[in-house]
Amino acid sequence: VLLVESGGGSVQAGGSLRLSCGAGPYTRNGNCVGWFRQVPGQEREGVATINRLSDRLYYADSVKGRFTISQDSTKNTVFLQMNSLKPEDTAMYYCAAKFAPATCGMSDYANWGQGTQVTVSS
Repeated sequence: VLLVESGGGSVQAGGSLRLSCGAGPYTRNGNCVGWFRQVPGQEREGVATINRLSDRLYYADSVKGRFTISQDSTKNTVFLQMNSLKPEDTAMYYCAAKFAPATCGMSDYANWGQGTQVTVSS
């Protein structure tokens, strides 16, 4: 099942972007939604996760305090607010979903989007 990301773009260091993920109903695609990023030639990095039922959040240390993951009232769209962006945040950003009983974690996500590019210039 394909998720749909949007909101990427180019911004200068210190700027902000808000990514959106059309994650679909949690009953179909999973209660956990994660944002991941990948630079060509590097391993994919988990950025943040949200449990759409419990609102439990998790952030990677690299983005803690700068990025905020949230969902809308329908629970079908998940956002990633990115502030104080750095050049090292440049990557393709993906959202993904899965079912999990409590802790979402960063692995075993079954449903993925096609990604949205974020480019941060210095």
